[in-house]
Amino acid sequence: MDSAEPVPEGPVSGPTTLQVLRSLETGPRGLTEDEAAARLARHGPNVPPTRRGVSWPRRFVRGLRDPFTAVLFCLGLVSAGTAAWGTASVITVLVAVSCALRATGEHRADRAMTALRGLVPTTATVLRRPTPDERVIPDERAIPDERAIPAPRELPAEELVPGDIIRLAAGDVIPADARVLTATALFVNEAPLTGESSPTGKDPWTPSGAVGGPAEPRPAPHLCFQGSGVTAGSGTAVVTATGRHTRFATTYTAPEALFGGGRGRRRRRGWAQGRGQGLRPRAFDRSVHGISWILVRFMLLTPPLVLVADAALRGRGLDTLPFAVAVAVGLTPEMLPVVVTACLARGAARLARSHGVIVRRLPALHDLGAMDVLCVDKTGTLTQDRPAVDRSLDTAGRDAPEALHWAAVNAWWTLQLADPPAPDALDEAILTAPESPDGPAPSYCYDDYDGIAALPFDPVRRLATAVVVRPGAPLGVHTLVVKGAVENVLELCALPDEERARLQALASHHAAEGLRVLAVATADRPARSRRDAPRPAWSPADVRGLDFTGFVTFRDAPDPAAGPALRALADRGVTVKILTGDHPGTAARVCRDLGVGPPLAPDAIRTAADIDALPPTDTAALAELAHRTTVFAGCTPEHKARVVAALRAHGHTTGFLGDGVNDLPALHAADVGLAPHDAVPVAREAADVVLPQHTTTTPSAAGNASDDLSDVSSDDSSGAPFGGLATIDHAVTAGRSSGTNIATYLRVTLSSNLGNVIAMLTAGLLLPFLPMLPAQVLVQNLCFDAAQLAFAHERPDPTALRRPVTLRPRAFLRLITGFGVLNAVADLATFAVLALAAPGPTGTEDESLFHAGWFTENLLTQALAMLLLRGTAYATTAPRRKMTPVARAAMALAAAGILLPLSPLGPPLGMTPLPPLYYALLTLVLTLYAATLTTVVQLRNKASVARGSGGSGRGGPR
Repeated sequence: MDSAEPVPEGPVSGPTTLQVLRSLETGPRGLTEDEAAARLARHGPNVPPTRRGVSWPRRFVRGLRDPFTAVLFCLGLVSAGTAAWGTASVITVLVAVSCALRATGEHRADRAMTALRGLVPTTATVLRRPTPDERVIPDERAIPDERAIPAPRELPAEELVPGDIIRLAAGDVIPADARVLTATALFVNEAPLTGESSPTGKDPWTPSGAVGGPAEPRPAPHLCFQGSGVTAGSGTAVVTATGRHTRFATTYTAPEALFGGGRGRRRRRGWAQGRGQGLRPRAFDRSVHGISWILVRFMLLTPPLVLVADAALRGRGLDTLPFAVAVAVGLTPEMLPVVVTACLARGAARLARSHGVIVRRLPALHDLGAMDVLCVDKTGTLTQDRPAVDRSLDTAGRDAPEALHWAAVNAWWTLQLADPPAPDALDEAILTAPESPDGPAPSYCYDDYDGIAALPFDPVRRLATAVVVRPGAPLGVHTLVVKGAVENVLELCALPDEERARLQALASHHAAEGLRVLAVATADRPARSRRDAPRPAWSPADVRGLDFTGFVTFRDAPDPAAGPALRALADRGVTVKILTGDHPGTAARVCRDLGVGPPLAPDAIRTAADIDALPPTDTAALAELAHRTTVFAGCTPEHKARVVAALRAHGHTTGFLGDGVNDLPALHAADVGLAPHDAVPVAREAADVVLPQHTTTTPSAAGNASDDLSDVSSDDSSGAPFGGLATIDHAVTAGRSSGTNIATYLRVTLSSNLGNVIAMLTAGLLLPFLPMLPAQVLVQNLCFDAAQLAFAHERPDPTALRRPVTLRPRAFLRLITGFGVLNAVADLATFAVLALAAPGPTGTEDESLFHAGWFTENLLTQALAMLLLRGTAYATTAPRRKMTPVARAAMALAAAGILLPLSPLGPPLGMTPLPPLYYALLTLVLTLYAATLTTVVQLRNKASVARGSGGSGRGGPR
């Protein structure tokens, strides 16, 4: 069989169990080893489709697709074409370092993911009939069937084949798509596939219409799907589909069809992705493409301007080509891709070491810092994927402990007397619930009761019955304790129709508030005789004429870390939206329990029907609806992906947190996909960031890491929940820290370089010689760019990380143009200083002196720019540390500018020592430059605050 069995949408229908067994050429006793081996060779191993691991060399080559690296690589080719071999060699080394840093970081993250896969158990209990050689015949008179009794075996899940008979028990993960053959109170959690938090009852196939019970049919109650988990009961099933033919694998490949990807083609995870696949480029891609194109335009414009101007005014021709190329190189920092990659790699490494977060794609760290909308799935992320008792109510809807008490008696004795025991999530919640909302754990003395018999939960009758002897009961009286679905229990109670309708309405009211409701009833019956059996037989026919006791309501147990984490995100300017497949009332209840924001307005909760009402092409209308909506309920995977894609298309940097197969399309559609540690493996593979497992303490490395994230994020409390949602705030903070450092680096270096280019072009038109030799330009850029590496180690102030940090190309163009012109004015003022300090009538007769003076002034102004153009992002860092990495680097850069012309390296570079008068006049110029730059920065920050952006967030970093 090469495909999974179709899932009926309406009442149970389709082929009978016998027809399925015949089509699979198997039987209830399973396959022989030889048959299984033949089918394994034909169908292949039972493994889901996975992307092939990318080797380190291939990741290294992919690094050239980064726009910053590509621009620098092209400059290296141009330098080689003009015989500037020194420049070309340096650029080649820097490109290699950038690609190696990125490849190493992502390769390390892949190794961590491989370790996670190894922690997942991958075995299944299979019935296999022995081959003739393996049969043991103790008695020649044994009948043939007894000679080949199927033996249960624990086999690797990848060895399963269609036709295998598997045994299911509580705690098992369904290893393949299967059809139920036998079931005893079998419940399966299908949340990873459907998003529905309530376990689904499973039972063998029955003809359509033959099943009684609820009015609403349960879809596919006889089918189990790979990736779901058994929460209660036991059973056997026949495997119908394995490997790439399972529903799990079909959902895994669905994002390709949803976003236009071809067969076998997954969305690219490089730094330039999203084009040609129906998705807007990610936040980092948009930023680096815009800034790269600005640099490309400047670089393409600069050499022709230099050549034309020199030819027209000085009569120089192609002999100025090396200088023109050096000017273009001077505009683009050689260390740009290295610094950007180092900031991201260092942030990702600290995040992994301090908080256990795995960043699988380095640019995703920047996207986390730029994220202003986070969409989350409810089940397994905001909740613990288990129910918790909410209230115990009497018939009038008042709080009363009797219903919970009798429900606990029922749960205890149905577990004790069932064969085999079939633990249920609701039973566990009942047995661990406190006697009062604020009280301790229950102290019921179940030994005071004598268990007589039990009728375990039946998915058809939707109730469970325990027969006990209660303490103090009259002799010869047994008590039936029944709990189950409200409709089914009320039908068995001796109630007037009006009272039954009232109780049904009361239960519906609580269900509409997002609670699950169980009804509890009891009845006294004459004791059965024990002469025929130690445990008298009780049947479902005996369960009637009950006395209604009350209701027990349940809510989804919220993750204790979810509420504080979501509130912390809101404080940091991240809007949280919940996309779930659950009922609207259930989702709203979770929001109230977590204390997420103010009470939800009626129009803040929408359903999938509201999304379907909008045309698929009208993303603007869907984005507007998403802006007003906090909860989208009843969502399919496609609905979640549509909402995420619409938000991205309208300017939001959107993240998505999900843990199931049904979250894959949304994980692919988001700027940054996040998955918890315990997500299904395929969701972890699709995510860009994997959050750590829930614990109550931080990793030990966090306590002794001197450069951890504790100084730029909220403090960790001893014993506080750690992992999962609790670490999102740390991840966002780390992303904003790296993004702020990158933005500051770009602002400082591009402003300084643009000012130098303007000054060199002007000087080239005014001077009879080249204002700076190509070798001097290269050394100056290397000194400045090496100092810029300090930004990868800088720690922004926490107040600068309260809003999303984005890189806006247009804002950068305006900023670097303004500061670049100011820097150029300072450079040109150096001409007057040299005219006064240098010998000769004009001060330009000595080329080497002019070169040395301008070289020194350039490095000193760039050192000042490193300190002053950082803005307020690092304003309060200094008191905690006497000298920051950037301050030390600026001092080293200034020292290089002063000492290099005086050192033995000066003459080979064409520079001579400067007279003392030059340094005195230069000090005056630098003082005026620093005062002007400080004033402009302060005015800019005040203007940013007046606009309400604070100079960060969507308005760009400060």
